[in-house]
Amino acid sequence: MKYRQLTTEQFEGLHEEFSLFLASQSIDAKEWKQIKEEKPLVAADEMNVFSDVVWDDVLTKTAYVEHFSETSVNLFKCEDDEIHRIAIKITWDINLLEQKGFEWLMQNPMDNSVEIFKGSKPYKAERNAEIFDLIEKGSVISKGEIFEYFNQLVS
Repeated sequence: MKYRQLTTEQFEGLHEEFSLFLASQSIDAKEWKQIKEEKPLVAADEMNVFSDVVWDDVLTKTAYVEHFSETSVNLFKCEDDEIHRIAIKITWDINLLEQKGFEWLMQNPMDNSVEIFKGSKPYKAERNAEIFDLIEKGSVISKGEIFEYFNQLVS
């Protein structure tokens, strides 16, 4: 597998797409039920292939990811050949995971207790694999508003 198998909830949400995927393999609902019961490893392989297809599609479309902790924020812009990062660190007692803390940061980005670092680098591995790794480590896909806001401040 290139990524990881989708969760049960993700498969349920993509039920129609998975059915179409199986149909493209000439597998109908009756045959799928039989495969799951009699050949669980084959069923797992089909689910793994579908998962990789879905992850590749999602990751190829991903332009921004972000990761928040209590005292820091990492914002990423994922271009084709390189990834840009804005790292923000708060040096006083505030919790950025709470609405109050996040609002304070957005209203006081140039406060003395806010440190902002910016950098870019080419991908070491394949683009989608690096983005997937960020997601597996707790980052979430975003629309990029926070990245662009801070990017304008530090440019």
